[in-house]
This record gives sequence, structure tokens and C-alpha cells, in this order.
Amino acid sequence: MKIKNLGSQGIRASALGLGCMGMSDFYGQKNDEASLKTLSRAVELGITFWDTADMYGPYTNEELVGKALKMYRDKITIATKFGIVRDPSDPQKRGINGKPDYVRKACEGSLKRLGIETTDLYYLHRKDPDTPIEVTVEAMGKLVQEGKLRGIGLSEVSPATLRKAHAVFPVTAIQSEYSLWSREPEEEMLDTCKELGVAFVAYSPLGRGFLTGQIKSFDDLEKDDWRRFSPRFIGENFQKNLGLVKKIEALAAEKGCTASQLALAWVMKQGDHIFPIPGTKRIKYLEENAGSLQIELAPEELEALNIIAPPGVAAGLRYPEAVMKSVNQ
Repeated sequence: MKIKNLGSQGIRASALGLGCMGMSDFYGQKNDEASLKTLSRAVELGITFWDTADMYGPYTNEELVGKALKMYRDKITIATKFGIVRDPSDPQKRGINGKPDYVRKACEGSLKRLGIETTDLYYLHRKDPDTPIEVTVEAMGKLVQEGKLRGIGLSEVSPATLRKAHAVFPVTAIQSEYSLWSREPEEEMLDTCKELGVAFVAYSPLGRGFLTGQIKSFDDLEKDDWRRFSPRFIGENFQKNLGLVKKIEALAAEKGCTASQLALAWVMKQGDHIFPIPGTKRIKYLEENAGSLQIELAPEELEALNIIAPPGVAAGLRYPEAVMKSVNQ
């Protein structure tokens, strides 16, 4: 596994990471025992850049990852996030909090659940519209100075917000959705990150599983799978996007790899400062994703993918309209 600099603050991470959210929330039934085996297999494969958040569960995903960290802490670059507030008694209720006192409170809670003294990367999950980003980042920077964090990150912010934050305290990484069907970061964010020495962490690099080709119909989604409410998975949008996936599958078949491996290889090819973190709770798919590291893409193959999946190709918003208001802020 290739290990690269994650940003410019001395943190190192595996070129391919692992999103842990689906092990505990949002994507159907959970199985902690199976997920822990997947985390162990990730270590064997060298996939040691793990991503979680306090809102996944809420809280239960950090607790799950914490069990694995007891065995593997010295091998793992661990990232977690705060800022989206969910009520455990009613997880559908959401808020956003980036106030300084909450920054500290949330950090201490995450460290306790993870069972560690320092987290490698700590993201603001969404920008608080009622708190200037400079104020939130200053509070995060103090936690770095105290040794509770090694680096700070921001998720789903605009390039302008990144520049404001970076002027207050060095930002290690930006996390945003990026894949063959979500290419918005190419408009400005990827170049801004490269200019500032900030890593770009690509979540949902497989289009929330759609680009794998494993989802053939709406009924393939479990009853409690949140994707049933995602615009790209509903009605005519689903059928249009399925046509896109079939083209990617055909190109992958010509190359002798899976659609997942082709999609991940494309993301990694877009820049050495980019770290995809596909999520899975199954060893089978983890191993398949790891195979993407062996895929080399020739210029003509990259061009073919650009023709198949140009910016804006996906049918439907990537989140419901109300949720879209909190991204790219």
C-alpha cells in the first residue's frame, strides 16, 4: 500500500482509505462482528486511513471503530468529524454547531468513544451558518496545540471558506463528495487544495454504491436504507443513472476489472493529493476496492471515461434539496 503525505502538517495516510459510516448507520442492518472483521482485514491490506464521525449512529460508529483501535492504534490514521448534531432519542432531528465550547465538548466525547488520547484528523462536518468559520477553526487549532488533535479538516465547504479557515490555522484536509458522477470539486476546490498544500479526501467515490453496478433496482435497497430518499436513486433518475453505470461496466469489462475498481482508479488519477475513502462493511468489497490500486489508466481510457461521465452527468441532486443548503458553504 502506498503511504502519502496527508496535507502539509506531517500526517501520513494510506492512498486508499475506508469510510466506516455504513457499518453502523444509513445503509441497512448493521453487524458489528462482521464489521470488526472487515476492519481487521483492512489492516492486513494496508488500508489504514479510517474515517468516522460522532453523528454516525449517532456515536455508535466511533464506539465500534474504537474497539478496533484497541488492537491497531499504532497502524491507523484515524479521522473523525463533529458539527452535525443528532438527538439519540430522535436521530432524524438535526442541527449544526460550530461554536467554540461545542468544539471542545465534541472532541472530548469523540476521544473517549474512540479510546484514544489524540485523533489524527478532526473535521468540521458542516459549516455552522451562525458561527464565523474563523471562530470555529481557532477553537480547533487550540486543540491541536493541546495535543488532542494532529490536524484539522473541513467537510463540504467552499474554496472561499477554506481560504478563510487556512489563514487562521493550517487546514490539513478537505473532505467532499467526488466521483465520476459528482465532479463539482473540479470547478475550483481541487486546485485550491493543491495550491494551499491541503489534502482532498473524496467520500462516496463510488456514488454511494451506485457506480459499483451492484444496485440494479430500487428494491435492492433495504427498507431502512437512506438512499431510498436520495434524488439520484428515485424514479426516472434511477433509470437514467443506471444507463451511466452500464457504460462504466462495459469499459471495465474491456479492461478486465470491475466497475468499482475503474471508478476508484479514476478518482486517484485526478491528483496525488486526493485520497478516496470508499465505505463498506463487507470484506468482499473491501478486497475488491483494494484491487483498484493495481489499475493503470491510459490517456485514451481517461478520455473515454470523461466522455461517458462528464461533469453534470448524474440525474438528480446528490442530496435532497433541503440538505443541499448545508453543502459548499
